[in-house]
Amino acid sequence: MSQAVYGKVAVMMGGHSAEREVSLKSGQAVLTALRSLGINASAFDPAEQPLQQLLNEQYDRVFIALHGRGGEDGSIQGALQTLQIPYTGSGILGCALAMDKVRTKQIWQALGLPLAESVSVEPQQISSIDSVDILRRLGGRVIVKPANEGSSIGMSVANSVEQLTQALEMAFNYDQQVLIERWIVGQEYTVGLLAEQALPVIRLQTTHEFYDFAAKYQAQDTEYHCPSGLSTADETTLQQLALKAFNALGCKGWGRIDAMRDEHGGWYLLEANAVPGMTEKSLVPMAARANGDSFAALVEKILAQTLES
Repeated sequence: MSQAVYGKVAVMMGGHSAEREVSLKSGQAVLTALRSLGINASAFDPAEQPLQQLLNEQYDRVFIALHGRGGEDGSIQGALQTLQIPYTGSGILGCALAMDKVRTKQIWQALGLPLAESVSVEPQQISSIDSVDILRRLGGRVIVKPANEGSSIGMSVANSVEQLTQALEMAFNYDQQVLIERWIVGQEYTVGLLAEQALPVIRLQTTHEFYDFAAKYQAQDTEYHCPSGLSTADETTLQQLALKAFNALGCKGWGRIDAMRDEHGGWYLLEANAVPGMTEKSLVPMAARANGDSFAALVEKILAQTLES
């Protein structure tokens, strides 16, 4: 495809969220890839540049590499739609739902998709919740997650009332709604999605208690297995489950679904990612490489979706 068809491309990165530094790395990798393809692309940080500049400088489309709030929750998507500038990835509703772990689970549960049992809590409920009962109902060990953060920010594990109290306090530093979820013993997997197709499954292996921020971005011993080690039938089952979960939220274009498999072979959906990491070492690029696509080829396939009517 002639690179001229893309016109002037803004790679949106940075932003105001807790994932700003990760976003800057994703954006820089995408920018480098686009330029290597001869595409006229420039960095654009909405934390430092007014959106009106997109119109003033006559950008034709936007590659969104913003993670977390402001970039992955539908707000920037709404702004770009108002400005009538095509952008990569899911629309307003898909991004908003995927960012909200509580509402994501409500939709998946309504469709009968497999989930770990959970309880959502808001700050005003803290004084009245029965931590002993919650721990009992959720198997005695839980993972606590801010409802609207990514990159495992604000997440922690608890297996006592004291630990649960501390975990909630930390999570409420990041959000006004928190998810308390049953701890699943098993293997963690992730499925990249591109243009209505599931990419090869990746199995994650970490020495940390769970796949936390440090395991994702700092640890040197986190292992990524692709091929995943699943049988062909099991891999296909997970890929189909991921596609169903992604489509249920109204997501499109590209993204990622995370899941776990317990000791008995049961699948559990964890969360959806509407704008996953896009560094050379990120998971969707890793799966795309296993499918025969270079990083630059993946980036162009994502950008090409903005040409669709």
